[in-house]
Amino acid sequence: MAAKNYPQQTAFYKGKVRDVYTIQDQWLVMIASNRISAFDVILPRTIPYKGQVLNQIAAYMLNKTADICPNWLRSTPAPQVSIGRKCSPFKIEMVVRGNLVGHAWRTYQSGKRILCGETMPDGLKENDFFPTPLITPSTKAAEGHDEDISKADIIAGGLASAADWAILEKYALQLFERGKSIAAERGLILADTKYEFGKIGDQIYLMDEIHTPDSSRYFYADGFAERQQTGERQKQLSKEFVREWLIENNFMGKEGQIVPEMTDEWVNTISQRYIELYEKVIGEKFAPIDLTEEETDQRIVAALKDLIR
Repeated sequence: MAAKNYPQQTAFYKGKVRDVYTIQDQWLVMIASNRISAFDVILPRTIPYKGQVLNQIAAYMLNKTADICPNWLRSTPAPQVSIGRKCSPFKIEMVVRGNLVGHAWRTYQSGKRILCGETMPDGLKENDFFPTPLITPSTKAAEGHDEDISKADIIAGGLASAADWAILEKYALQLFERGKSIAAERGLILADTKYEFGKIGDQIYLMDEIHTPDSSRYFYADGFAERQQTGERQKQLSKEFVREWLIENNFMGKEGQIVPEMTDEWVNTISQRYIELYEKVIGEKFAPIDLTEEETDQRIVAALKDLIR
C-alpha cells in the first residue's frame, strides 16, 4: 500500500512490516502489511493475508488482557488496520521466557548461565521450562539488531526509572501468565514472547502487538513431555519455519548473502501456515477479507472522524 495522507496527519513511518501514520501527534494508524521479514531483512515477496492474521490476533489478545493493564488500541476499522493512542515508548523490549529456547538456549549452550542479569539454572535441556519465567529485556535499536540489557543497566541508563521498572515487570509477568492460560486452552504452550510499553503522562500503556506468532513462540502441548524425554524436536507454532528455510538456503541476513527465490508455491505455503497459526491460537476459523485500498482508506477516515472531530 502506498503512503497516504490522512486528515490531520503529522508523521509517517514505514517499518519492516508495518506502515504507521501519526494523527494530531496523539493517535496512531497502524497498517499491518503483507510484507515479511527475517534476520532484519524484508523478504522480496509479500504473503497473502499475513497482515490480517497478525492484526486480528493482536486485537484479540489486547482485548483479552485489557483488565491487566491499559493498552494503546482503540479500534480495528479494517482487517489489517489498528488505530490507537500514541505513547512515548520505553526504548526496551520486555522479553519473557517460560522455556529455554532460541536466544536463551544458544546462550546456555555456549556455557553461560547469566542472561540479562538473570541466572539460568544448571542441568536444563533445550525447551525445558524455567522454574519461573525470566524477564530478559533487550534495547530497541533504531538500526541493526536489538541488544540484551539487564534491569540494573536499564535503570542506571535512564531507560526506565526504578518505579516504572517495577510496573513494567509486574505487567509483563501478568500478561505472560494470561498468555499461557489462553494458549493452554488451545492445547499450546507459550514458550516466550515480547511486550512493548509506553507512557502518556504518568500512565503506562501496553503497545504494539502481543502474543502473535511474529512476537511469540508457541509449542504444541500434546506430546511435549514425551518429546522432551526422548530428545525429539518440539513442534513449534511460530514463524521459525521461515527462518529455518532461509538458513537451509544459506541466508542469515549477512553481508554478501542473497535471499533465495520465493516461488509461488512457497509463498502460498507460508500464507497457509499463518492462517493455521491464527486458527490454532484464536480457536476460530479464519475468514479472509479482501478490501481495496480505497475501501480500507474510507474505513480509516471514518474511524478517525470519531476521534478527531
